Amino acid sequence: MPVQPRTPQGVLELLPVQQIAFQRMLDTIRRNFELFGFLPVETPAFELTEVLLTKTGGETEKQVYFVQSTGSLKQGDTPELALRFDLAVPLARYVAQHEHQLNFLFRRYQIQRVYRGERAQKGRFREFYQCDIDVVGKDELPLSYDAEVPAVIYGIFSQLAFGPFTIFINNRKLLRGLLESLGVAQEKHADVLHEVDRLGKQDRTQIEERVAALMDAGPAKQLLDLLTANRGDSRAALAELEAFRADPARPSTANFKEGLDELERVYTSTLALGVPESALQVNLAIARGLDYYTGTVYETFLTDHPKLGSICSGGRYADLASHYTKSKLPGVGISIGATRLFSQLLELNLIATGARSITQVVVLNVEAPLAQEYLKIAASLRAAGINTEVYGAADKLGKQMKYADRSGAPIAILLGTRERDAGMIKLKIFRENREIDVPAAELVARVRELFG
Repeated sequence: MPVQPRTPQGVLELLPVQQIAFQRMLDTIRRNFELFGFLPVETPAFELTEVLLTKTGGETEKQVYFVQSTGSLKQGDTPELALRFDLAVPLARYVAQHEHQLNFLFRRYQIQRVYRGERAQKGRFREFYQCDIDVVGKDELPLSYDAEVPAVIYGIFSQLAFGPFTIFINNRKLLRGLLESLGVAQEKHADVLHEVDRLGKQDRTQIEERVAALMDAGPAKQLLDLLTANRGDSRAALAELEAFRADPARPSTANFKEGLDELERVYTSTLALGVPESALQVNLAIARGLDYYTGTVYETFLTDHPKLGSICSGGRYADLASHYTKSKLPGVGISIGATRLFSQLLELNLIATGARSITQVVVLNVEAPLAQEYLKIAASLRAAGINTEVYGAADKLGKQMKYADRSGAPIAILLGTRERDAGMIKLKIFRENREIDVPAAELVARVRELFG
C-alpha cells in the first residue's frame, strides 16, 4: 500500500497561484524595509539550546522544537540544538556575537520561518514566516526611531491594499506611571497591564472586575475610564493626559511625565513622516503582553476586520541582549506574522490571486528542426529581463497552445520556416485573442511594448 501523501497539522502549503500572491506580499514587505535603509540578516533555523532557552521559560519553553539525530543522545540529556521560536532571540544572539563588527545604530530586517509547538487549531501554525525590523543602539537610542517604525508599516499596508487600517501607539512607561499615580503596588503592575491589554478585545465589565481584584475598585474604574475615553481622537486623549498630569490631587511620577512626553513626540513625528491621522491613533489600552517592552508600543488592525486581531505589533525595549553581553543595547522594532495574516486574508477572499504564472512568454516548439532557434529567442528575451519558457516536447501545436493559455502566460511565440525565412516572428496575445507578426530584430522591443 502506498503511503498517503499529506502535510503535518499546523503548516501552510500553497498551490502555485497562491504562492505567487504570498511571494509578492513578502516582496512588498522587503522592498519597504529596504526603502528605509534596513539591512538584510538571516540566522540559522536552529540555535544552540543553551542560547535559545536563555530568554524563554514556562509555557514558551514547552513549545520549543528540539533538534537531534537518532541515537545521538543518552536518556535524560537535553538536545544541543533547538529550532528558533521567534526572530527576537536570534537577533539578540547575533548582535551580541557580532557587536564589534556591526555599525551602530544597527538597522536590520529579517524575513524567515520560525517554529512553535502550537496546539493544532485554526489560525495557529507550527511553521510560519515572520517579517521583523529592529533598530538597535549602543548605550542609547534616540526616540526619533520610534516614529520610523509606524511609517514603515504604513507604507507596507498602503501598498498591499488589504483595506483601511489603523496603527495604534501607546507607551508602557506612561502606563506604569499612571499606575504609580493611582497608588498601585509595583508587584501588581504586570498583572494589571495584562488585563488592560484585553480592553477592546474582551468585555470591559469582566476586565474591570479582574483589575479591581488587583487594586481598589475606585482607582480601577478611574484607570479604565481614562484609558478608554476619547478612543479614536488622539489629540483629545493626549489633552486629557495633560490635564491628569496638571491635577495637583494626582502627583505625576517621573515615569508618567516621561512616558507622556515620549508618546506626544512619537505621535507628532510619525505624522511628520507622512502617516495621516486617519491611519495613526493613540490608544491608551494598548499595553502589549510581553513584559520586556519598556516604552513605545504598537499594534495594527484592519478597520473592516477587527476580529483578525493585530496584524503586526512591536515596541521599544531597554536592552536587547542583556543575557549575552554586558553592553547595553536598547532597540525598537515590529513584527508582521506573514503566514497567519495571509491565510486569514485568503479565507476572507481579500487576497488577489489572479496571476497564474510568473512566465510572460512561452516559446512554442512549432517545428523540431528549429529547436536551436527557439532557444536563441528565449535567451534574447531573458537577457532583456523577460520571464520566458520554452516548450520542449514535440507535441501537436494545439496541445502546446492549450498549455500556454492555461499556464497564464500572456504571450506565445510561434516561429516556423515561413516566418524565419521572412525575418518575422509570430506573437499570440491570449488576452486579446489575436496574432501579430513582428520583425525578428524588433522582438524584444515589441514584447516590452506589449507589457507596457
